[in-house]
Amino acid sequence: MNLFFEESGDFKAGSVLSQAGEAYQVELASGKRTKVKAKDVLLQFMTPTPQDLLELSKQQAADIDLEFLWEVAGQEEFGFAELGAEYFGHAPQVVEAASLIYALHSAPFYFYKKGRGRYKAAPETALKAALAGIEKKKQQAIIQAAYVDELKQCRLPEQFKSLGLQLLFKPDKNSIEYKALVEACSALQMNPARLMLASGGLKNAKDFHLSKFLLEQFPKGSGFPQTPLPSLPEDLPVADVRAFSIDDVTTTEIDDAFSITPIDANTVKVGIHIAAPALGIQRNDALDVIARGRMSTVYMPGDKITMLPDELVEIYTLGEGQTRPAVSLYVTVNTEDWSILGTETKVEAIFMSANLRHNELDALVTEENLANDAGEYAHKADIALLWKWAQVLEAGRMVKRESFGLKPEQTNRVDFNFYVEDDVVSIVRRKRGAPLDKIVAELMILANSTWGKLLADHGIPGIYRAQGGGSGGWAAKMQVRMVTHAAPHQGLGVDQYAWSTSPLRRYTDLVNQWQIIACVQHGVTAALVAPFKPKDADLFAIVSGFDAAYAAYGDFQTNMERYWCLRWLGQENRHQVDAVVLKDEVLRLLEIPLIIRLPGMPQMARGAQVRLEVIRWDELDLSIEVRLLEMLTTLTEEDLEDAPEDEPEVTADVGVDGSTASASSTEGADEVTLQESNSVAEVAENVDLDSNVESDGIA
Repeated sequence: MNLFFEESGDFKAGSVLSQAGEAYQVELASGKRTKVKAKDVLLQFMTPTPQDLLELSKQQAADIDLEFLWEVAGQEEFGFAELGAEYFGHAPQVVEAASLIYALHSAPFYFYKKGRGRYKAAPETALKAALAGIEKKKQQAIIQAAYVDELKQCRLPEQFKSLGLQLLFKPDKNSIEYKALVEACSALQMNPARLMLASGGLKNAKDFHLSKFLLEQFPKGSGFPQTPLPSLPEDLPVADVRAFSIDDVTTTEIDDAFSITPIDANTVKVGIHIAAPALGIQRNDALDVIARGRMSTVYMPGDKITMLPDELVEIYTLGEGQTRPAVSLYVTVNTEDWSILGTETKVEAIFMSANLRHNELDALVTEENLANDAGEYAHKADIALLWKWAQVLEAGRMVKRESFGLKPEQTNRVDFNFYVEDDVVSIVRRKRGAPLDKIVAELMILANSTWGKLLADHGIPGIYRAQGGGSGGWAAKMQVRMVTHAAPHQGLGVDQYAWSTSPLRRYTDLVNQWQIIACVQHGVTAALVAPFKPKDADLFAIVSGFDAAYAAYGDFQTNMERYWCLRWLGQENRHQVDAVVLKDEVLRLLEIPLIIRLPGMPQMARGAQVRLEVIRWDELDLSIEVRLLEMLTTLTEEDLEDAPEDEPEVTADVGVDGSTASASSTEGADEVTLQESNSVAEVAENVDLDSNVESDGIA
């Protein structure tokens, strides 16, 4: 005797070897033996053979009309043998019965299983919905297959054009487009980004990096909503000064300027003037929501995403020939010993007599020309005076810095500015610590430190950068952190340091400007009317949000600068390049700030200059492969401006319009940044997005 039975959701057939009560010992066609309970047996038969039964019944099951079978079944529960008699018109033979079981089991949309060999026809509405779903999946499978065929030929399907970026960065993994992309990538052994690039879904690798950043940080787009703009305040006193700014040629958010007013033969009043958007933006208004949502202007070579709408920036930027509101710090200085006799902060309007530009002045305003009174340019006497004072300010900070146990700042380094026009990049070397840079840097540090003390003296909180005094090891102690109370910044050599000089470009500075204006306008009662009161939880939330946004913006800027370095290699057709050893297996090209790791490189001293063969690079994953050709020389101390100290130098937070250290963006320096410490651990954390100095070490 043979049995047709169900086992683990499958149907099998075999010959009975023995029977013991309600159990059978059965041998399958494969020779395997198994124990079968009587309740699992569906059919008993003598012929055909078990193997023939399985083959014949499966063939006949394919010919059964499921729709007709469903109509015959009715709405009551039934056994397969009962339905067989209705369908075949006679008691089904063993092959017919087995084929009917296969048909019922393989059509769960038509028939619901109720037990061993028992079924119930699906309701008509449920069946129609299920069949519609099946048909939809069939059509989707056809469409998906067509998508795959097109992608495999590196052609972008029309439907992908509006989904390309979403498919790469935020895909719906259940969509047929995503499934088609994955299938095509698997067939071509290519990752999705490369396939999209090859098929035209991405214009170029730059589009990939920028689009990824925008989807992550600006999912609703980088444009600004329509927002009413404030009017310039009309009741501000106009200062009797002729102010001038010093910026890169590409800078549009001009938020700092200077003026010199002689008092007597040995005394001058130096004005440090900061644009005052805080007079037009109020806490929690529509413009504040925009600024807080962005936290900072985003810089990249050739472009930027501003924190504030261009129309608002145009109202408050310190443009040449315009009278604009400003928060001014006036410092009375004795020009005999350069001591500070007093300071005063005012909220006023200032007239901008000139916007000086680095590209026009760098060759003229050199240390040698300043010493010899050579060259002719606007505000020459003012710049000469500020240069002398800046050197004294720097020396004073160095004394304070060294009292904290830190090494002196290194100034013999080279920075790089990026300029991009029509997708052609220029990478321009610029020596750090040039006179114009140092003037701006020292006066911004003075303003941020002075205003930080002003806030503390009035008992109202601000957003400070602090360094040193932490707990743990050296790296932990020297970690730069943001706090809401005055604390020393040991790397800069100041007792407190509150970001306040870039309110058009950085939200922390806008917040601090609100607080500073409260001090100026309300004096001892400032704590009662300042927008942020002591222990305001919202201020802590701003610090946390700013840190997160600034870190993301910094990573993006670094990636884009690396991308343009790689583009430069192709643009200049460079197959051999010279590099300097930074440390261990880390090199940096001499002409551009491209950092390269070369595993297995022979041990070489820091400063060793080598020649490399460029084998290949990838603008999509920002990798580069090189081979060491020869060792050229070891740089002298005089020439070692491209190589860092054993402990790489780190930026200070005086903020510059879009430049970074050995890799700066198109917005040139409007404030040069100086190092925050000599701690290697800070290199990654302390990159200042709008600083002109990052690190000449491992970026």
